[in-house]
Amino acid sequence: MADYHDDLRLAHALADAADAATMARFRALDLKVETKPDMTPVSEADRAAEELIRAGLQDERPGDAILGEEYGVEGTGPRRWVIDPIDGTKNYVRGVPVWATLIALMEEGETGFQPVVGVVSAPALGRRWWAAKGLGAFTGTGPDAGTRIGVSQVASLADASFAYSSLSGWEERGKLDAFLDLTRACWRTRAYGDFWPYMMVAEGTVDLCAEPELSLWDMAAVAIVVQEAGGSYTGLDGQPGPHSGNAAASNGLLHGELLGRLGSAGTPGA
Repeated sequence: MADYHDDLRLAHALADAADAATMARFRALDLKVETKPDMTPVSEADRAAEELIRAGLQDERPGDAILGEEYGVEGTGPRRWVIDPIDGTKNYVRGVPVWATLIALMEEGETGFQPVVGVVSAPALGRRWWAAKGLGAFTGTGPDAGTRIGVSQVASLADASFAYSSLSGWEERGKLDAFLDLTRACWRTRAYGDFWPYMMVAEGTVDLCAEPELSLWDMAAVAIVVQEAGGSYTGLDGQPGPHSGNAAASNGLLHGELLGRLGSAGTPGA
């Protein structure tokens, strides 16, 4: 098995640099915000954080490709870093502390590119989570100060806590009724949104979550954390990993029911 310790340490160092840049502009009265062609916001902090991460990767891993939300794809090869400089930009620009920098390393294999390293850093919450293939999932302040995390053992929807982002996406895809039926079947539901519910699944404080529309940079880092914590991360089509354009994550025990209620055609995966 490949050793990802050095890549994980690099991801932490890149996250440290991004945290410093994003926190320096968080809640700044003169923060510059623009609207992208897809009508989503982008701030100067998004761009600055991605530029810092790209510069670090170009210095330390010049042979690796990079995919980032703000600046697209650079390079080719069997290793690709995937960056979301601020996951939760709408929260960031409104001063809500629920946002994070997502950094993942993906490697090409028999099933295409899959994440092997992931760091999720939420400095305004004072939280960080990370994982690497075969090494487990952790939370803490850094690679030498972490506590191992794992998913829950809740096996019934009636006892489960379900997290989601919003209702509009499910309505647009004609799945609002199925979504509402799932919420009624669960013990508890909360709309945490963005990266956070996936980290709660990994920690075992939430049992399942799903989103109907996502990009690769939203998913790559959180997917490996959920998987290394013992959970299941697939698309709504049941395909393992972060490539389906949407996501279903659970403790594994509830994954079949989650996909059965919200998924499309496909076989549940892990």
